[in-house]
This record gives sequence, structure tokens and C-alpha cells, in this order.
Amino acid sequence: MRRLPAEAVRDRTGCRPAPRVTRRKLDTRTGQHGTSRKVTDAMDRQHPSAVSAPHHSDTTLRVNGKPHTLTVDHRRVLLDLLREDLGLTGAKKGCDHGQCGACTVLVDGRRVNSCLLFAVALDGAEVTTVEGLAGDGEELHPVQRAFLERDAFQCGYCTPGQICSAVGALAEAAAGHPSHVTDPATPSGEPVPLGREEIRERLSGNLCRCGAYPRIADAVQDVSGPARDGSDAGWTSPARGWTGPARAGAI
Repeated sequence: MRRLPAEAVRDRTGCRPAPRVTRRKLDTRTGQHGTSRKVTDAMDRQHPSAVSAPHHSDTTLRVNGKPHTLTVDHRRVLLDLLREDLGLTGAKKGCDHGQCGACTVLVDGRRVNSCLLFAVALDGAEVTTVEGLAGDGEELHPVQRAFLERDAFQCGYCTPGQICSAVGALAEAAAGHPSHVTDPATPSGEPVPLGREEIRERLSGNLCRCGAYPRIADAVQDVSGPARDGSDAGWTSPARGWTGPARAGAI
């Protein structure tokens, strides 16, 4: 039986299927396929003034305490701006879908996935990356120091995101923001006790493919102080039957 070429195949609606786009062919900064990206670049070269005005805006961000004003493409995400425009390569590009947490930074004190945020939408925001946690001094942030003391990393690729997420989680708990596992009897607005279960839940959005979860939990609990719930069962090691975040669906 003769096989039809792919371009001749149509689905039941009579439409041809969309061409298969791989990560290699896709421009992650603009969301364009390789061919259309070339066409766009050619049009940009022919009409630079027409492109620069409607598709770019001057954006000011205060990054690690220092103001930066850049002309930003409206399609550019915060992660690419930090890494490629400002040279701050601590935040990593992992899944590029906001699912692994490697790109976590703090925006106005709250942890965010920088691969999902358009930089132009953050005009005037305060951004803190792992490079800025210690400020201008040589003293490390308590969470950074705890990660070193607990050896809470292996390859280190996810570590900047883990640290920024831990800093954000500590602030959320101190402000009284509950998590999925917070005891309903906890007084509203009061600091939430950070036991092991709370730490596991609050950091479950940050994945570590090396499996350094037990040491990460140790480090965060060192900074937060002893658990008020009296629990001492940490994240179980692979040898004891658990190899990932608290929620099985997070892997």
C-alpha cells in the first residue's frame, strides 16, 4: 500500500495537520518557528523604525538594588533579560514552561518563575536574583550559608532557584500565608510553623533531578528554626522509598 506524503494528509475536518515544531527549530525568545523567524528578521531589517516603536518599550527594573533601563521587546521574558541583557546567569533555563523552578527569582519580594513573565509588564518592579541575596557585602544570605553547611546540592543547576524559592517560602510563612498542608487551626495572619511537611509542600514546585531533597529540607529548617509541631522526619532518602517532592504529581 502506497503511503501518502505528509503534506497530502488531511484530518477529518479537511485541514492539513500543523507542521511538527521541535525545540531546536523554535525560537524560545519569540515563540516563532525557524522559517517565520527568518521572515520577521528580514522585515525588521527593511523597516527598522516601524518595528522598534510598536514592539519595544523602555522598561526600568531595579535588579539587586540597581536600576536598569532597557528597550525591551514585548515578547522578551524576564529570564532572558536577566541572563542575556544583564549577565546575571544564576537563574537557569530548565523546562521553559514554569514547571521545574530552576528560573525562580524574587519580584517585589515574592518568588516567581521568571521564564513565564514578560519583562515589559514588570516596569518599576524590584527584582532579586540569587546574585543579589547577599547584598553588596561579602556575608552570604542565611539560606545560602545553610545550603553550604548542609551540602544541599549536587550538580548545582537547580540550586539558585531552590535558594530563591526557599527565601520566598520563609517570607510567606512569616507573613502568615497558609499552604495546602497548613493546620486549619493556625490563627489567621500569624506566622505559620515550618515543620518538615510544610517545607516539603512549599518547595514542591522546585525539582532537583539529583535528588538532594533531604539536605535542602535540612537547610531550610536550619534557617526557620526548630519545627513547632515537634516533627523530625525529614524528606525520606531514596533508600527509604521516596525520591521527590511532597506531592507525587509534582515530578
